[in-house]
Amino acid sequence: MAQKIGYVALVVRDYDEAIAYYTAGLGFELIEDSDLGGGKRWVLVRPSGEGGTSLLLAKAVGPEQASRIGNQTGGRVFLFLHTDDFWRDYEAMRARGVRFMEEPRRESYGAVVVFEDLYGNRWDLLELSAP
Repeated sequence: MAQKIGYVALVVRDYDEAIAYYTAGLGFELIEDSDLGGGKRWVLVRPSGEGGTSLLLAKAVGPEQASRIGNQTGGRVFLFLHTDDFWRDYEAMRARGVRFMEEPRRESYGAVVVFEDLYGNRWDLLELSAP
């Protein structure tokens, strides 16, 4: 049996501001934006050139979901954006206004830096060391 994670839902405040951030700020591709009626949309974005897991941008409905925007994991790093060129992507993201929480560092597993997305979700930008 073959399995993979297709989408990860990310609760957002507004579809259009989230699309703008993930495409213009992080350089992701907009894969799908379909109107489901009643103000709901099916919005998928994913890292450019990557055919793997996509983010499903899910607009919060009601106060409970809205309270989770930007804090889906209690403040710890939530998503890990792998790259084949750490410095290229770090500099490009910095130039586009991405908010980094620390200076880049080298760990035993590779180059890494923590950043926050538009809503405050924490991510690692990570280039793994060769095995």
